[in-house]
Amino acid sequence: MIDANYQHALAWYRAFRRHGIVLPLWRIHRHVGMGGDQLVPALVGLDTDEAQGDRIRDARDGLYQKLIEEVAPFDDARELIADLKQCGFTTVLASSSPRQEIDHYLDLLDARELADGWTTNDDVEATKPEPDLVRAALEKAGTEEAVMIGDTPWDIEAARKAGVPTVTVITGGFCEQELRDAGAAAVYESVGELRGHLEEPPFV
Repeated sequence: MIDANYQHALAWYRAFRRHGIVLPLWRIHRHVGMGGDQLVPALVGLDTDEAQGDRIRDARDGLYQKLIEEVAPFDDARELIADLKQCGFTTVLASSSPRQEIDHYLDLLDARELADGWTTNDDVEATKPEPDLVRAALEKAGTEEAVMIGDTPWDIEAARKAGVPTVTVITGGFCEQELRDAGAAAVYESVGELRGHLEEPPFV
């Protein structure tokens, strides 16, 4: 719902560099969608994560706050939530971001009164691609039957582990074929295009 993947990648790049680790920005971007507990060891290994991971994650949080005013909702994001509600779906905004960031996103979307609920990092022990986030959203929705909407392979993997199909848009910087190869039930060019397919599988 929020166009923030590249700001996340840049914040991670600067956090790693602050701790003497220079990684190609494209490689970091390929891991955005994971939470910090998964992203850091995936990029630099368990030994470095154990030695410096917490400091890198703390640095990323501060660096991202300097970029957060640059992020914005995708076109039609709020309208998609409204459409889902009109179709009778319980809508939970699933994220493992800190509460401060979620509050900012909710304000950008003007979604506090529209969404049925949302998650934060307080709701999960392990972030994507582990299924904790999806399971937390299912619990808040009060159902085991759901559809995940995402834009990275990590969304798809986390949802699959929770037994939930994923519909994707290419807004995360991953191409259609990558998302299909990861197991997406459907792939759309934009949030606006997705809005026109809410009466098709896997939504019905």
